[in-house]
Amino acid sequence: MSQSRVVGAVEIGTSKVTVLLGEIVGDSGLNIIGHSSCFSKGVKKGVITDLKAASDCVHAAIMTAEQNAKTRVDEVFLAQTGSHLRGNFNVGTTNVGSSDSIVRSADIEQAKEDAKRRKLTEERTYIHHIQNPFSIDGQPVENPLSKEGDRLQVGYWSVHGDSQLVSDSLRVIRGIDLDVSDMIISSIASGAVLLEDSEKDNGALVVDIGGGTTDFVLYRKGYIVLTGVVPVGGDHITNDLSIGLRVGRKSAEESKLKNGRAYYKSGDRDQKVWLYGDMTIGDREYPLAAITKIIEARVSEIFDIIKDQLVEADLLVPADIASGVILTGGSSRLEGIDEAARRSLGLEARQSEGPQDVSPELRVPEYSTALGLLHYALTGQEDAQQSAKPVGIWNRLGSILNI
Repeated sequence: MSQSRVVGAVEIGTSKVTVLLGEIVGDSGLNIIGHSSCFSKGVKKGVITDLKAASDCVHAAIMTAEQNAKTRVDEVFLAQTGSHLRGNFNVGTTNVGSSDSIVRSADIEQAKEDAKRRKLTEERTYIHHIQNPFSIDGQPVENPLSKEGDRLQVGYWSVHGDSQLVSDSLRVIRGIDLDVSDMIISSIASGAVLLEDSEKDNGALVVDIGGGTTDFVLYRKGYIVLTGVVPVGGDHITNDLSIGLRVGRKSAEESKLKNGRAYYKSGDRDQKVWLYGDMTIGDREYPLAAITKIIEARVSEIFDIIKDQLVEADLLVPADIASGVILTGGSSRLEGIDEAARRSLGLEARQSEGPQDVSPELRVPEYSTALGLLHYALTGQEDAQQSAKPVGIWNRLGSILNI
């Protein structure tokens, strides 16, 4: 009989903690057997600021999911976000060693090692080394083995983070005697389940707009070539509305969801909306423009920051991003968010649709990252084009975590 294991996908967000449980039986597939979510505590802009508060919240969410599934979690796949994450594109080079100029396995490994040679300070640790294409004498090749040439190169997009902040997120899980088998950048996890291979091949930008941060990943010719985290999300829109409308956060959030749109139209000046919508004592009437202008400013800031990073990397080439922008995360539900992305980035944009093979309640933007984590748990992502395995993190953090 095939051995089964229960994996937990855990996303510790600024606004919400999300947990999905999946049972993997041999190589036959994965069944989602439990889920839960709760409001976050002790997390700001994707970073844990109060370890105990965050731990209590995450532990409660995991235990609720376990109770729903009537089983225990064997291992955890953990999402990572936060503006402390950075990325570098490194190219490894080696001269083909054989006298007949035929590329052998040793040459390939040498090029890979050369690409990963860059050392970090003690305060930083690598999370992912994501392989990009090989080339021989400047010409791209899918598999260089047994090909002829003199000079072999391979690129890697390498993501690293603050060692202490990464260790804090691991401590949260280890506090209930669970092991973290893998850590995946939130945007990469989302992209894994939202995009078809053909969309990755044609080029796509996945933008995951959460409560406190916005994560993005850019695919070009099937490969991940850029990731980033913007320290702005849906909570900032709510705060802006709270200040601008002079109301509490709860009322601002309700107004954002009920009346909000991600861009301003001239007709908004003449349209009035009620703040609470029940016209009782204390309810007030506002021009819709007062709301849409505030939201537009903050949403435009998010997309403009992403645009600046793409331009800086010389990667904002519409022809290379033919699949356009795919928007996910809880704040991607905001009306007109796709139009706002088009206006800022100059690319076609659409709100994401979750995988069709999961229940409708999970086929929503809030679960994209957690579903992606389960995808990695099932596949292992050994494919070079999409490999995003953490490298060296246990060695770097072992002394901190006493493992």
